[in-house]
Amino acid sequence: MPQPILRTARLLLVPLADRHLELEIQLDSDPDVLRYISGRARSRDEVVASHSRRMALACKVDGLGYWMAFGSDGGARGSTPPAREDDGEFIGLMMLPPAHGPDQPDDPTVTDLGYRLVRRCWRKGLASEASRALLRHAFDTVGQNRVIAQTMAVNTGSRGVMEAIGMRYVRTYFPPWVDPLPGADLGEVEYEMTRGIWEACLGAC
Repeated sequence: MPQPILRTARLLLVPLADRHLELEIQLDSDPDVLRYISGRARSRDEVVASHSRRMALACKVDGLGYWMAFGSDGGARGSTPPAREDDGEFIGLMMLPPAHGPDQPDDPTVTDLGYRLVRRCWRKGLASEASRALLRHAFDTVGQNRVIAQTMAVNTGSRGVMEAIGMRYVRTYFPPWVDPLPGADLGEVEYEMTRGIWEACLGAC
């Protein structure tokens, strides 16, 4: 099952492809976007390498991967999604790859959830809107058992999205940092949505 194009009330979500590389570079050129990830903008070479890893992860489990989000009028409330990506404005990168990383389970039924929006589209509810669509896809279409999301404990914006979409706090943990970011001493947090929670709220979380 290939990744489908997804639509929400305001967004068109298109599976990540090589043609989107320049948009990824644009997104990661803003250090504020990466404040809780790297604390700095990424070089072109770093984004190229990251793009390659994303494309490889998208091939591991059918239906999972990364999506580029496009909207109209900057994703303003009341706007409608563009019919095609060329008709819309780039909003951000939405992530639903198989869980990966040294502190994550090696289980094809467990999925990561993430989101990275251009700064002008912050605080409009777009990350929550896209994330709900990705949760629905993960559970109702792909058949995943668990979706997890992780961020720095001090990243209140991202944690707010996790809570808004009904994810449950699981733990705080302290991964090793080579070059710690401000707030790293407070650790990282993990939230989850299980199939049981999803079914209990009938996708309305």
